[in-house]
Amino acid sequence: MILLVVGLLSACVSIDCPIDNVVRTYYELKTPAATADTLKDTLTIVSHRVDGTDTLLLNKGYAITKFNLHVGHANQEDTLYFRFSNGAYKATDTVWVRKENYPHFESVDCAGTFFHQITGISTTHHAIDSIVINYTSVTYDTSPVHFYLYLKKRH
Repeated sequence: MILLVVGLLSACVSIDCPIDNVVRTYYELKTPAATADTLKDTLTIVSHRVDGTDTLLLNKGYAITKFNLHVGHANQEDTLYFRFSNGAYKATDTVWVRKENYPHFESVDCAGTFFHQITGISTTHHAIDSIVINYTSVTYDTSPVHFYLYLKKRH
């Protein structure tokens, strides 16, 4: 009887599913000298969904130096609209993030998700000067900054 109990207990597996299994990309604002920059405008970011609707990803960010955005898994490219405003000033840039999507499976007890490999990024240039890829692997890891965002200088 003791051997049966020991055998059953050793057969049990404990799965630690991630509490926050949302995969995000991390952006950091930079000056031309590659030092930290602070957003002086209000920034709202909207993503275009596969079904033709838009979804709000960042609502009226102000005085921020970094932010993170959810990554879609339905397409090989995410289309994001960065809307800058400050009084009479308004500008919208479209950002295209190209990526490969990989299903990630930990256990039947855990929710499924997708990891991504960033393959490219492009943008219009109304308020954004450039976006540079810093780290290409997108997983649950919240430590790497994936993109450096350089804004145009405004007076």
